[in-house]
Amino acid sequence: MTLDHSYFEEMEAKIPHGKVRTRFAPSPTGYMHVGNLRTALYTWLIARSHDGTFILRIEDTDQSRQVEGAVDVIYRTIAECGLTHDEGPDVGGPVAPYIQSQRRDTYGKYARLLVEKGGAYYCFCEKTESEEDSGEFDRAADPCRELTAQQVQEKLEAGLPYVIRQRIPAGTTTFHDAIFGDITVDNSTLDDQVLLKRDGLPTYNFANVIDDHLMGITHVVRGSEYLASAPKYNLLYEAFGWEVPTYVHCSPVMRDAQNKMSKRHGDPSYEDLKAEGYLTEAILNYVALLGWSPKGELAEQELFTLPELVKAFDMTGISKSPAIFDRQKLDHFNAVYLRGMAPEAFAKAAEPYIRQTVTDPRFDTAAIAALLQARCEKLTDIPEKVDFFDALPEYPVDYYTNKKSKTNPDVSRAMLEAVIPVLEGLTEWTDEAIHDALVDLAQRLEVKNATLMWPVRIAAAGKLVTPGGAVEICRILGKDETLRRLNAGLAMLGA
Repeated sequence: MTLDHSYFEEMEAKIPHGKVRTRFAPSPTGYMHVGNLRTALYTWLIARSHDGTFILRIEDTDQSRQVEGAVDVIYRTIAECGLTHDEGPDVGGPVAPYIQSQRRDTYGKYARLLVEKGGAYYCFCEKTESEEDSGEFDRAADPCRELTAQQVQEKLEAGLPYVIRQRIPAGTTTFHDAIFGDITVDNSTLDDQVLLKRDGLPTYNFANVIDDHLMGITHVVRGSEYLASAPKYNLLYEAFGWEVPTYVHCSPVMRDAQNKMSKRHGDPSYEDLKAEGYLTEAILNYVALLGWSPKGELAEQELFTLPELVKAFDMTGISKSPAIFDRQKLDHFNAVYLRGMAPEAFAKAAEPYIRQTVTDPRFDTAAIAALLQARCEKLTDIPEKVDFFDALPEYPVDYYTNKKSKTNPDVSRAMLEAVIPVLEGLTEWTDEAIHDALVDLAQRLEVKNATLMWPVRIAAAGKLVTPGGAVEICRILGKDETLRRLNAGLAMLGA
């Protein structure tokens, strides 16, 4: 079969050179898990820190595993995270198309070119599809490796089904990884993997190499589970006579010391974390530090904006050791980011969560948000913290007892009996007016402020722990509702 070499010359001429070019190449198989997001982030950071090009490529050759809507998840996630791509299916670019299923003919041509170069061979053996994908068979006993060109041509003309396999040479293969250094393997441990399946579609490993070369990819970022495949990638590059990109293999993100994170085990995707009330900025910041550490004067810094990460990122900071996904650490990051938001921005973000339990339009969500900003770790903490505004919950009389505030039911009853007429007499219902009235009353009663404030807050909220104190809660409830609740509390105490 004669190949048109002008096609390959034209393809080579399209390849951009002279800049760092990286790619994020997810498969549309569902959600964007934390490991995927970290790969996307590191890949983007390498490009941006070198003033390079970041490419989005959709690897959809495994049609059986595709999930409807998964491509939209990919686009939405990288957009929300600010990981803007310079080339991709939606924005185009000089080496389009950027969807593997649209490049099918390209893989077939390059597979046949590799056969011509001696780096691959036609295999007509009857194998199941799973056997084809794995390539796990004794190549020494495979008669197809030694077929003559004439024998191959005869079988092709007879219409026999075939796959194209990589021809692994004897000897050893050494490759370099930016994180793990030089690694040498004995080629006898490598299988003659399938490159092109019977249906004409490429396997993942082959499509990966072809696309990375034709798209001019200079740095390949992927999980360390692909270290075992790297020698075969190298041999493909060498067989074609192509330059090998810089490999950056990242160790896995673990649920604990023994187990990788897995969706089927309940570990969260990016969208799960968003739904749980984590901010995108906090997620990104935390994910960046899952296996990477800044160096030099930034070594102790934990909080980074995306532009700051671009300036700080260095591949040498990526660790060989697996990273443990720590929820408490993520909670800490999220709390810091929530508290750092402008009050107006926090109020806007918090409003839908407040309205889950505070449906009464009389209550100002911005005022409630002001109480919450310093008192929650996740946005999803909000509903249960503020549900008392809509309706006073049932609560036991024991709540009026607090050793630190020196209160008990009798003391609390006396405090409420004194407070109610004072609040009834207020002509202004502001934080300042309520505060001054209660503090003045405590002085006249010769009790500590806490002794007075504790029963007021319990009667107003019906909870031991609340966002904000008695003054703020009363002001938001309004005068009439506050007095109604204080009188109900007084009745509970037996007045």
